[in-house]
Amino acid sequence: MMEAHYYTVDVHWKNNRKGEMTSPELTQNQNIEVATPPQFPKGMEGIWSPEHLFTAAVSSCLMTTFLAIAENSKLEFSDFECKSKGKLEQVEGKFLMTEVILEPVVTIENESDREKAERVLQKSEANCLISNSVKSKITMIPQIKLM
Repeated sequence: MMEAHYYTVDVHWKNNRKGEMTSPELTQNQNIEVATPPQFPKGMEGIWSPEHLFTAAVSSCLMTTFLAIAENSKLEFSDFECKSKGKLEQVEGKFLMTEVILEPVVTIENESDREKAERVLQKSEANCLISNSVKSKITMIPQIKLM
């Protein structure tokens, strides 16, 4: 059994509804601006929001889990990409991210690898630690493309 790990993120308010995130564990040029999204009062366009970062956490976890399982399964693929959409709704007076829709596309070179690619994607979704940590519905619409 693996011992607990901690991931440090520091947030510092800059002005208006905007701040900056950093982590002492990452190189100093990894600062990310973060702000209230434009759908809220005084929200800001064109800047990462917590809602974007939540969606990105689920999507990027699917990718990193896929890469590990694909390697262990010896799946040959030439590309992986994933479009994702996080759904924000008001439920019983509270705002919740109720669903994350993932649209991964895996490109394979051999038709004979299609079933394995589908299995690896399904296993990746089931084992993604971020998806397993949130109460949002996770919907995956996978696509396997032949190169």
